Amino acid sequence: MHIALLANSDSWYARDLQRAAAGRHEITTLDFAKLSAGLGSGGRIQCAGFDLAAADAVLVRTMPPGSLEQVVFRMDLLARLAAAGTVVVNPPKALEAAVDKYLTSALLESAGLDVPETHVCQDAEAAMQAFAQLGGDVVVKPLFGSEGRGIARLEDEALAERAFKMLAQLHAVLYVQRFVPHAGFDLRLLVIGRRVLGMRRRNALDWRTNISRGATAEAFEPDEQLMEMARRAAAAVGAPLAGVDLLPGRDGRMYTIEVNAVPGWKALARSAGVDVASLVLDELVGMVDTGKPPANGAKGARDCR
Repeated sequence: MHIALLANSDSWYARDLQRAAAGRHEITTLDFAKLSAGLGSGGRIQCAGFDLAAADAVLVRTMPPGSLEQVVFRMDLLARLAAAGTVVVNPPKALEAAVDKYLTSALLESAGLDVPETHVCQDAEAAMQAFAQLGGDVVVKPLFGSEGRGIARLEDEALAERAFKMLAQLHAVLYVQRFVPHAGFDLRLLVIGRRVLGMRRRNALDWRTNISRGATAEAFEPDEQLMEMARRAAAAVGAPLAGVDLLPGRDGRMYTIEVNAVPGWKALARSAGVDVASLVLDELVGMVDTGKPPANGAKGARDCR
């Protein structure tokens, strides 16, 4: 099978996938910023001469920053490839939904999953009303963002007002969520098709449990109920490959906090002792085989940078 990998060519994930693909699949690593498209006779979607339609599947392993025009254009290209029959993981609609915290939370709630009480607004006055309604202990998150970047817990009214006014001046959307008291850990469940792997993330020094914030990963085997919650969360945003964050609250409820459509697995693979990259490739093979005839044998890995 030939896979077009949208990733930083020097990333750990690109290397891990190439390791897992060796002798089985061909991987061509592509740079999002160098994608282009043509229309009319001979029109195609390409990267430095490589025709993406020649690949059996496209695997998205990065979402680099860009202008609104650039991001929309990149999603348009992925949508065209998917419409033409190429397997794209994750699909552009899933990428768009998962990157937007408001839309993700709304979809999770519609799927019957518990999400923390949240208010989303565009001005400081409405945010202060939400602060009071949510008990004066809230978490403010950027609408777009991951790995705990830009997240702040606000418990002081004066500091909250100052923060909300600053964000409003920056024309930010204010995503204000009730802080959920917890025991210092959450659960990251990785959904790969129907398979679900898990790890527990614990941070003794910070209420945020992101690995990038100093949390440690522990082996964790989810039960069927937790696995089904993760599958429902992934399905809610339309992502066959997803990282689902579950937070056990001290109130006894299990909250679904986030769905990541470009999930990492480095810490999970180490803590669970599982070759996640191979499982991801196997899932891609299954999707390709379901949609069209099997691809020919692999020829190795190469880069398009």
